[in-house]
Amino acid sequence: MTRKYDAVIIGAGHNGLVCAFYLARAGLKVRIVEARDTVGGAAVTEEFHPGFRNSVASYTVSLLQPKVIRDMKLVDHGYRVIERPISNFLPQEDGGYLKLGGGLEKTQAEFRKFSDHDADVLPAYYAALESVAEVLRDLALRSPPNIGDGLKTLIDGARQGRKLGKLSLEQQRDVLDIFMKSARNFLDNWFESEAVKAAFGFDAIVGNYASPDTPGSAYVLLHHVFGEVNGKKGAWGHAIGGMGAITQAMAKVCRDAGVEITLEAPVARVIVDGGKAVGVRLTGGEEVMADAVIANVGPKLLYEKLIDPVDLGPTFLKRSKGFKAGSGTFRMNVALSELPRFTCLPEPGEHLQSGIILAPTLDYMDQAFVDAKAHGWSKKPIVEMLIPSIIDDSLAPPGQHVASLFCQQFAPVLPDGRDWDAEEGKAADVIIDTVEAQAPGFRQSILGTMILSPKGLERKFGLVGGDIMHGHMSLDQLWAARPVLGNGAYRGPLKGLYMCGAGTHPGGGVTGAPGHNASREILADRSFFGRLVRGR
Repeated sequence: MTRKYDAVIIGAGHNGLVCAFYLARAGLKVRIVEARDTVGGAAVTEEFHPGFRNSVASYTVSLLQPKVIRDMKLVDHGYRVIERPISNFLPQEDGGYLKLGGGLEKTQAEFRKFSDHDADVLPAYYAALESVAEVLRDLALRSPPNIGDGLKTLIDGARQGRKLGKLSLEQQRDVLDIFMKSARNFLDNWFESEAVKAAFGFDAIVGNYASPDTPGSAYVLLHHVFGEVNGKKGAWGHAIGGMGAITQAMAKVCRDAGVEITLEAPVARVIVDGGKAVGVRLTGGEEVMADAVIANVGPKLLYEKLIDPVDLGPTFLKRSKGFKAGSGTFRMNVALSELPRFTCLPEPGEHLQSGIILAPTLDYMDQAFVDAKAHGWSKKPIVEMLIPSIIDDSLAPPGQHVASLFCQQFAPVLPDGRDWDAEEGKAADVIIDTVEAQAPGFRQSILGTMILSPKGLERKFGLVGGDIMHGHMSLDQLWAARPVLGNGAYRGPLKGLYMCGAGTHPGGGVTGAPGHNASREILADRSFFGRLVRGR
């Protein structure tokens, strides 16, 4: 059979675009098929109320790999990120507040309002996290060793473990703590103030349907600190034009490299012939044949909906069904007539350009998770608010604003047979009430909303269970075991089948790393040695 394409990619999210770019740059004929009417996956900018635009799902920048930015020359295509002046602002239940970020001395001064001890140990805490984060940065653009590859597995494992082996004993203990402990246990070893622990602990439950008391949640805390903005490690920022500006730039670079991108082309089935993935069948009936079929969708969607179970076999299918997904995320975009005024700090300032965290303690976060498990959503949800229109006037009319409300904990599936389509308005009211309690007048300033429950996120973006990470970032689903041990190096269980999305190493976030790494493995398999070894 004559192949029309060297590679077909399912999904034009950012990782699919990154993968396509590297393959096209190497001379391959690549086609992307995308179910939606725009590229970008969950990293898109859309108008959600007349005159108001926002990043409707993914909403902030830090983890995008500098190598990807350089290789794709995104700056030449309008990529521009403005760093937050401070990282986070946390109103407290007693009427006070804590600001995190803006430099070590500035943060220490904030911490001294709560604890001299916490201010004094902060440099050591940052140093401990940085030593572990540096290991993760080194691993992010490396393919995990694939169990079952014999000697190559041992060699790859030894190479990737070399940097870890160079850490001091105390640093290795920090690594063990971060991977095994709960966020609370880890933070209790460092700090005494509940406000300070909340400021750091929030990162442990972002996109993570879990309590800060859940073992392993400390790793998710770390996953959110190993990025950078404009060369500054650990910083977060806003992409001018929203997250869609990034993926639109990526799409232009891909098209310039010869990539074909077909929109409104959902895939009905991966075509398998003789144990090999040979193409995809679109819902409209078209068959796109290719040497490599590359999935930028999550493992749950790929293996449980797009491939015939007979082609996967019962053993792999059982493992796939055991892959945990569902992040408990509820997303709102809000058009505002004016800026919110927080009781604890009512006048405009740098705090409104930060991540505004409504979750004052770890106990508050734990109770939110307990409520979600029992009732479907939190009585007092965890809310992160960003107001990007303060620095980006392309998003709202003059004098008005848009706010992103990124909210936890909301059950992926509601108890008692209730449906999110019928309940999302009630949950949204609870979220608005939570903001209103800290910023009176917020509800009255709302001109329009976009509401995305976990079900809504799945329907709009294909995120099963609303999981922004394509699967839990738990120890059993990381590195060589993401998504399944033996298929952790971007290769699926069928010849010619690959994965390039967040369900592979190094996981979720707008990183581009899975797309980058997958392209390298695909090109390696097409080499003479790769074909000889793998028969792919």
